[in-house]
Amino acid sequence: MIQLDRHDANKVESARAIVRDLSSVLVAYSGGVDSSLLLKLALDELGDRAVAVLASSPAYPESEQAEARDLAQKLGARLVECSTSEVELDAYKRNNPDRCFHCKEELFETLEPIRLDLGLDHIAYGATADDAGDHRPGHGSAVRRGVRFPLLEAGMGKAAIRAAARRLGLPNWNKASFACLSSRIPHGTEVTVEALRQIESAEAAIKALGFRQVRVRHHGDVARIEVEPAEIGRLVSEREKVVDALRAAGYNFVSLDLEGYATGSLNRTWKPAAK
Repeated sequence: MIQLDRHDANKVESARAIVRDLSSVLVAYSGGVDSSLLLKLALDELGDRAVAVLASSPAYPESEQAEARDLAQKLGARLVECSTSEVELDAYKRNNPDRCFHCKEELFETLEPIRLDLGLDHIAYGATADDAGDHRPGHGSAVRRGVRFPLLEAGMGKAAIRAAARRLGLPNWNKASFACLSSRIPHGTEVTVEALRQIESAEAAIKALGFRQVRVRHHGDVARIEVEPAEIGRLVSEREKVVDALRAAGYNFVSLDLEGYATGSLNRTWKPAAK
């Protein structure tokens, strides 16, 4: 059971104080646990001076967007929607390790006019203390643009965020982590809308079988499936359904990663060009 100890409770209060000091804020909201907690704190502290913004693009499944809309409504948040075009940028499509930087540049460039139009003082997004030690080039974009990240600034990591979300009654406190669909494509392999739709279809089919945490890594005509290690046996038992579903999604070959789900597993494949 996830517990919110006194140390983490103090971090929540620190995050609240940081949010209050923003005076008014546009929250970059995805419906994930991190941005949902940030939105909840902003609504608690700032009321109608906090607005959520949900960005849509081919890199995010519509099912995730629908869940985000539903939760925003339950929280009583004002929700603004916009579209981003990162998949049209050559620097993004090239899919080098700095892809996320270009994604966040497109996001924040899109959000800034919305912030100005709404008369809000800041943009904030749900970066966490755990992100600080990971390869997160997108965070560099936030820093250079003056975007705020109250959860990270308060020192809140994933465990503390989930515990706080549960304590505050957020229904998605235990939602499986999710990264954009482009993260399923090895660095150096071009990101295309066709590949993103293929991945979306494949992952949806596996989730429909009851698997909570799923990644379908896209290696051309080969799909490499990652699920939680404890679920590998069950996936094997569903082998025929899985193979049929992924072939229907357009893959010729279907493989299972015996290591199981691991964040950033494709980072191992990147080999920079020789100078």
